Amino acid sequence: MPGKIIQSMKRAGTVNPVILLDEIDKMTMDFRGDPSAALLEVLDPEQNVAFNDHFIEIDYDLSNVMFITTANVKYEIPQPLLDRMEIIELTSYLENDKLNIAKKHIIPKVFEEFGMKELNIKFSDEAILKIIREYTREAGVRGLEREISSILRKLAKQIVSNIGQQYEIEPNQSILSNPELKKIIKKNKIVVNNATVEKLLKVPRFKNTKEKLDDKIGVVTGLAWTSVGGEILLVEVTIMPAGNEKLTLTGKLGDVMKESATAALSFVRSNYEKLEINSDFYTKKEIHIQVPEGAIPKDGPSAGITIAIALISAATNKKVKGDVAMTGEINLRGEVLPIGGLKEKLLAAKKIGIKKVLIPKENKKDIEEVSTEITDGLQIIPVTNIFEAVKHCF
Repeated sequence: MPGKIIQSMKRAGTVNPVILLDEIDKMTMDFRGDPSAALLEVLDPEQNVAFNDHFIEIDYDLSNVMFITTANVKYEIPQPLLDRMEIIELTSYLENDKLNIAKKHIIPKVFEEFGMKELNIKFSDEAILKIIREYTREAGVRGLEREISSILRKLAKQIVSNIGQQYEIEPNQSILSNPELKKIIKKNKIVVNNATVEKLLKVPRFKNTKEKLDDKIGVVTGLAWTSVGGEILLVEVTIMPAGNEKLTLTGKLGDVMKESATAALSFVRSNYEKLEINSDFYTKKEIHIQVPEGAIPKDGPSAGITIAIALISAATNKKVKGDVAMTGEINLRGEVLPIGGLKEKLLAAKKIGIKKVLIPKENKKDIEEVSTEITDGLQIIPVTNIFEAVKHCF
């Protein structure tokens, strides 16, 4: 029996089909082998002219096939495989996008699946937005569909309980074919509003309130880009007396983020005079850098500027403006380097009431690709180095 690729070619019935490999970042290696090794031969245009199917031991030409793969996160795709791909990054949906998708596609689809399309049930826009903001945290709409399905299942149970008796409906007939049942259904109009959502889905899973953006010493708001979209990343720094110099990093940080923290500290130490910091700020001191929500793994270089500003704030005992957020990688010279996911990061900043966002100057061109719906009300300031960033933070 041939392998999956050759089986797919047989089903397609053509030599130039489009084959979709879904969620390629979820591949795992076990005792049966490594699927990524087989895909190297499939996706490499230099090799797939004679793809060898090990199940039937014959060569097959896949050079005319268009392969499309999907993934939630790029960094989990094996690097040799990634080198053979052209990457197209799709940004997450905005709230209005999700609202329209829910109204035009998800709700009609779920009504059809549950046999409820003839029931007099309407969802208010406010209810859908409440589900989006307080019950889901995602780039797409899979969780939104799951929550809407849950609401409709519970409403179906309520409707059946309220009717209180059984009615016989012929197969393939509408429930409205029974005059008495039709009268009951038309009479009982249900509008799903905010109160209905809370009653059926219980306590909201996520906060939708804007943060209290107080000015604080050693606390800076960073911006992160994850598989579920943009996120707020608070960085806290405190400096304490100790027997010798020590740097402590907590918050389940990955190796790249730890290196960013080390680079930020080295920059601050080597430029203490320009930053108006006492020369002994590190002498016999322990510097503790904490990124809250310690159960969640965090990694990536884009928090470099945030960590540097938090260190400067703690060392100078100056408060950082609470309505300022930032993102950017830094090097030992204090230069702010470009980052990805700008749209998602700006959206995350806007959601909590941030007024000013510092971004790398090299990302200035990316602002044009962000809709005015996101940028309105945000002061976006491109900076070249930490010294420029300091002017906007204190």
